[in-house]
Amino acid sequence: MREAAFIKKHKEKWQQFEDILSKKVTISPDRLSDLYIEITDDLSYAKTFYPNSNVVAYLNGVAASAHLKIYVTKKESKNRFVSFFKTEFPLAFYKHQKQLLITFSVFLFFAIVGAFSAANDIDFVRVILGDAYVNMTLENIEKGDPMAVYKKQAEMDMFLGITINNIRVAMMAFVLGILFSIGTLFVMMQNGIMLGSFLYFFYDKGLLWESSRTIWIHGTIEIAVIIIAGCAGMVLGNGILFPKTYSRLESFKKSIKEGLKIMISTVPFFIVAGFLEGFVTRHTEMPDWLAIFIILNSLSLIVFYYIIYPIKLTKKLQRDVQ
Repeated sequence: MREAAFIKKHKEKWQQFEDILSKKVTISPDRLSDLYIEITDDLSYAKTFYPNSNVVAYLNGVAASAHLKIYVTKKESKNRFVSFFKTEFPLAFYKHQKQLLITFSVFLFFAIVGAFSAANDIDFVRVILGDAYVNMTLENIEKGDPMAVYKKQAEMDMFLGITINNIRVAMMAFVLGILFSIGTLFVMMQNGIMLGSFLYFFYDKGLLWESSRTIWIHGTIEIAVIIIAGCAGMVLGNGILFPKTYSRLESFKKSIKEGLKIMISTVPFFIVAGFLEGFVTRHTEMPDWLAIFIILNSLSLIVFYYIIYPIKLTKKLQRDVQ
């Protein structure tokens, strides 16, 4: 059977199943179970005959949602928070790995552009970071404490201010995705250029290692989750640009929900990043091994939760439903 004929034959049933899962329609538990079995059968058929098709990814998502609703015992009042971070979000995020790669690549590219521009124009850093910051940092370098900026504010004030500001930047990256993803990519460009010029500024002063071991204590998580927020913006924009089998309005609504899930997942990480910047980064006297330990553990946490864990959980679910 051709893929188009396969989709046409089963599309109505799949839509009915989605309506049931979203509680638009109610049926008996037995009928729900039967439909679930039919969906997994369709998934197995699609994997066999159309392995690289979008229909496989679609049915994987539907089956995953159904598995959660049918087989996971929900204790909403106590375990909703835990189940979201442990199961619901990682399964949903698995299909957005491509958007994550795009936002990371754009951010990295413009970080390189920022460093290259700073290397070729002595005034570029001032344009990007501002005269006040550059002058203050030059004064701190002369005083022998280049990272003194992290020690000036009270710990709690810095923690709250940084956390709120980072969430604001992330929300901007997400919301601007409504401009067909272009707004999100612009935010990635801005932040990438800023990071690249910042790092080159310290490299030019012979302080790349000292600055890196300090800023990446909090910056590893902070930068990573801004990129992940960019992924949420891409999901939002792609929902408008590529509705697939949905109407454009339905696709837009769906992409908002998926993007918001991604944004919710970043909040604890922003709090951790704010805590590190407010309470830990200021201790520039800490030994190198401790700074490296914090940085590597932060990076491992992000990579595991947003890349490795969603892949492992989805593959496990696929084995369970077959």
